[in-house]
Amino acid sequence: MVVELIPAPRAVQEPAGPAVPLGDGTTLWAGPGTERTERWLRATLAPALGLPLRPGPRDAPDGVRLLLDDALAPEAYRLSAAAGQGVEIRGGGPAGVFWGAQTLRQLLGPDAFRRAPVRPHAALAVPRQVVEDAPRFRWRGLLLDVARHFMPKEGVLRYLDLMAAHKLNVLHLHLTDDQGWRIEIRRHPRLTGTGSWRARTKLGHRASPLWDDRPHGGFYTHDDIREIVAYAAERHIGVVPEIDVPGHSQAAIAAYPELGNTDVVDTTALSVWDTWGISSNVLAPTDTTLRFYEGVFEEVLELFPADAAEFSAFVHVGGDECRKEQWTRSTAAKNRIADLGLADEDALQSWFIGHFDAWLAARGRRLIGWDEILEGGLAPGAAVSSWRGYAGGTAAARAGHDVVMCPEQYVYLDHRQAPGEDEPVPIGFVRTLEDVYRFEPVPEGLTEAEARHVLGTQANVWTEVLEDAARVDYQAFPRLAAFAEVAWSPLPAPADRDYADFARRMTAHYRRLDALGVAYRPPAGPHPWQRRPGILGRPLDGPPPHR
Repeated sequence: MVVELIPAPRAVQEPAGPAVPLGDGTTLWAGPGTERTERWLRATLAPALGLPLRPGPRDAPDGVRLLLDDALAPEAYRLSAAAGQGVEIRGGGPAGVFWGAQTLRQLLGPDAFRRAPVRPHAALAVPRQVVEDAPRFRWRGLLLDVARHFMPKEGVLRYLDLMAAHKLNVLHLHLTDDQGWRIEIRRHPRLTGTGSWRARTKLGHRASPLWDDRPHGGFYTHDDIREIVAYAAERHIGVVPEIDVPGHSQAAIAAYPELGNTDVVDTTALSVWDTWGISSNVLAPTDTTLRFYEGVFEEVLELFPADAAEFSAFVHVGGDECRKEQWTRSTAAKNRIADLGLADEDALQSWFIGHFDAWLAARGRRLIGWDEILEGGLAPGAAVSSWRGYAGGTAAARAGHDVVMCPEQYVYLDHRQAPGEDEPVPIGFVRTLEDVYRFEPVPEGLTEAEARHVLGTQANVWTEVLEDAARVDYQAFPRLAAFAEVAWSPLPAPADRDYADFARRMTAHYRRLDALGVAYRPPAGPHPWQRRPGILGRPLDGPPPHR
């Protein structure tokens, strides 16, 4: 049934009439500009259902047609199905056609989400209908933290497929942090030779007494990154890399001690951090550090071309949680502050971010960073990821900066999904499936012009306590499905949203997730094997603050 689609489409008509049968004789015609969707249908949908989808004429009865229609918005689509006329997907641009194909996949049932047929397709059909749809937000993102716990390349490719199935279009890859450096930089080989692995790992919250004594690590080669970016682009997903500066940099300093504040700490004694929290080891504000990271970013820009997909011109520089204790004690930092005529260490961080803002802009790229980069001023073209609540997004939009809303209290999916002892390694506030469904990305109080600076929204999956793919699945799903509807569909105000209808549609969607092999949290609570008894978390009680 159409009403079981997730995310919910804008409009559906279901005129009376027979369905469109699909079988061995069903043909696929693809107009100019729809080649990516044509390839995806033949590579993904056809083998799942055992359909050859051979090329055929545009007017083939009961065939599938793909075409562009410039009367539609770029990501909008119109899917129509009628017996004798076949299935037609029109998109305002190539992405719109692709999102229409995702809707077609859902209409064909959970078997369409498998990799090979599980039953005969004799009764396979698309109900007679017209679906007209377009996204609410342009930026519909997911952050994967591959620095704290490495996700092998195949896992990233899998998540790109999961994103496409939910009409999400931006993958934010958190590639560097205190606990690991995950991208090959050929001119600085020790970033991966030393910085990509740690000797052991804290189990649970940083207050936990437990350790996993197995070394942990991994990184993506240049070709791995090229493959990820190309695979994403085939699915109309842009990949935004994050290289965190000047904080969250202990792994880099462990690899190249000269990057740290050598006049106040013996940086040669540092190793990749094995616990969680915010390390005091931050980058030194020196010319050596600037030149080093310019070299890093030069390779990053080559691997993440600006024209791969929408938002591919963005490069994330972090800029969050930079502790200043070492700068306060450092003579070199004090001299830098004096030479630049700055007020204090906070202004020094603003100068550091501003350097790379200008550097990236000169190369046709756009800087984006966490909302701390607003402190001290920001260049006009830079954008902000608002994570510390709504305040950063409000301030950014009012100052004329584009913003992506990802407040930790609402869409940090590593936070626990329910109260109770069965919830594995409980972190943060309880954020249920319904809580995520009622999240509103646009901050209150913005004018219409200011609200246009909200590019969209993003759910973040931080992996300090997510040690493998099954744990990532458990925390992300089913809440990512609710988030996808928030990002895509024109929902009413949070209190007026029909959660009961969404929960009903999720009944069908769980079967799709089962077919995809997603280890989601069941509605009734975790399976026994999904629990983590005895591993300390950090639950926070009460409702999250609205700020």
